[in-house]
This record gives sequence, structure tokens and C-alpha cells, in this order.
Amino acid sequence: MSDDASLLSPLHDRHLALGAKLSEFGGWSMPLEYPTGVVAEHTAVRTGVGLFDVSHLGKATVTGPGAAAYLNATLSNDLGRIGPGRAQYTLCCDDETGGVVDDLIVYYRSDEDLLLVPNAANTAEVVRRLRAGAPAGVEVTDRHRDYAVLALQGPRSDEVLAAVGLLGGFPYMSFGEQHLAGGPVTVCRTGYTGERGYELVAPNEVAGDLWDALLAAGEAYGITPCGLGARDTLRTEMGYPLHGQDVSMDITPVQARLGWAVGWKKEAFWGRDVLLAEREAGPRRRLYGLRATGRGIPRPGMGVSLTADVLLGQVTSGTFSPTLRTGIGLALLSTVVEDGGQVGVDVRGRREVFDVVRPPFVATTVRED
Repeated sequence: MSDDASLLSPLHDRHLALGAKLSEFGGWSMPLEYPTGVVAEHTAVRTGVGLFDVSHLGKATVTGPGAAAYLNATLSNDLGRIGPGRAQYTLCCDDETGGVVDDLIVYYRSDEDLLLVPNAANTAEVVRRLRAGAPAGVEVTDRHRDYAVLALQGPRSDEVLAAVGLLGGFPYMSFGEQHLAGGPVTVCRTGYTGERGYELVAPNEVAGDLWDALLAAGEAYGITPCGLGARDTLRTEMGYPLHGQDVSMDITPVQARLGWAVGWKKEAFWGRDVLLAEREAGPRRRLYGLRATGRGIPRPGMGVSLTADVLLGQVTSGTFSPTLRTGIGLALLSTVVEDGGQVGVDVRGRREVFDVVRPPFVATTVRED
């Protein structure tokens, strides 16, 4: 899709005014980085506070009598573990293959009102599948273009929220409905960076004033506008999966080590039978973390080998870690590999040695209360 055909965030003009470099993400033209650069933006989130526009993320509502029960019978995680005011990471899996259609967040407002935040490129397909199976009285509505999503991330995020008059301090994966800039704002203790932080969902007409207020209030705390380039390096340091690379229709939750997001004891969810069988038999491949012993930087698609002539799989995500100052990545490899061992990665024709480790690669503040 060309940039001319891309959807625009309601904050698009503000990004242009800040000198952002834009790129296409899931059909949307979004900031990749600002003149500060990816490393500075990454460091701001790890040490202070950063502000992201992630309005390209999908938004959909599932409402009506039995809405929560319907989602619990389709999505992987167990909504019975949470209740109103809580959020949950879950998976929409294919019923026949167990592959991951999308990974998403569910905001549990009430038994009859739930907000879904899928990935941008997968929103229409998630909505289509949920609509197709919805029982009478349950309505699935695509709200992708109606709301903006801002991510305020970093150890100083609570101070910035307080400075604009929003309440923070929620337990991890909890949210509250508040008002600012003349409209409703959902403030949720979630994020994709590994740091303490919040995601704020607001109607498009409120988004500009909310963005401006957060940047103004955050000046005292060194707030930095951050693009999706830093979001990627931050999530990779945590070992968080990216759909289309680390999880996909071809990579199951069992293979991606996402079994913790599956309600294995539930009587029904899409893909249940095939995933139970795979878990029982043991996957033939699994997602592993890689950390460079030298100067090599892994990139998606690079081959990974046990010895020069024994191929194990390939890198799914890889980057230079600004925190560790070394190459890190995720790789889908044969389960003959063991954590703590070493493998080789074909980096532009050179076999670079990497340690096999369990993410996260860095210690963060995400669960500090």
C-alpha cells in the first residue's frame, strides 16, 4: 500500500509538525521515529517517559447479553479469571490449525460490553470471524477509525498522568474510565515496552488535546515523543511477540511459548483440540531468545544453525539492543535446542555465535506497584 493510500492517525498533523519520519504500519501512515532518533526515544522510555501514538491499533466492541461468555468460548485466554475493570492478553486462533489469527487485548467493561484492541492489519479478520459465530443478541462492531490510542510509557508515567489530572496507579492490566479534554478517556495499565505505563483510548476528537496536554505536562519529566521504531526495539528486549513474525497463522501459541495465554481447562475456544494435542505431543519447534556473543545483529529471516551444516530454523525478530548494546532476537528453532546453549546465525554470510537465552533480555518496571 502506498503512503498516499494509507489511513491517517487523528494526530497526523502533529507528527508532521514534530518532524516525524513516517512509515506504513498495517495500512496506516505512522511515525517511525522523530528527529531525536530511535536510540534516544528507546532510552527515554527505559529511564523516564515516552509518548507513542499507536492509533493504528484496531478497536472493536462486543456487546449484548452473553457477550463475555461468547468471547470466552472463542478466544484463547480465560475471561473467567478477570472481571469488570480488568484487561487480558488473549489470542484469536484458527479452529482447524491452531494458528494465531491475531493476538489482542480485551478490556472487560461489563458482562455485556467488552472492547477489543487487535493489531491493525488483523482487525477486519478478527471482527469477521467473531461476527460469523456471534449468537443472537451479541453485536460485534468495528470501531477501528473511531478512536485514538496513546501509549504513555516509562518509570515517570504516573507523574505525567497526575499532572494532566488523570488517575494512574492501577494494578497491572487494570483500567478506569475518566474524562479529559472534554471527552472520555480509558486509562489502562498496559503497554508493549516492558516499562510501567499506560495506554489511553479516546475518541478521535479528543486525541489532539490529550496529546498536547501530555507533552506539555511531561516537559518537567523529560517526556519524548516516540515512534514505532523504538516500540519495536523495546518490545524485542522484553521478548514480546510481533504478529506476522513471532506468531502467525503458521506459528501456534504452543510453539511461541504463549501457553500462559491459553485457558487450557476451558471447555471451548477456537483451536482447542489441535492445541491440546500439540501440547501433549510436544512441539517440533519453539521460540527461543538469542543474544550475540560478538558484534552480529540478527534480522528476521536469517538462518540459525547448530553447526555450519545443521540448520535449526530462522530468526523471526532481531535488532540491536540500545540497553544492552548488543544484538538480540527471537528465533523459531527445532526443540533439539536447549536454553543456555549456543547457535550460529548467518549474518550476511558470516556465522556469528549467539547464546540461547530465555527473554526478557532486560529487567524492567512493568509489574512494579
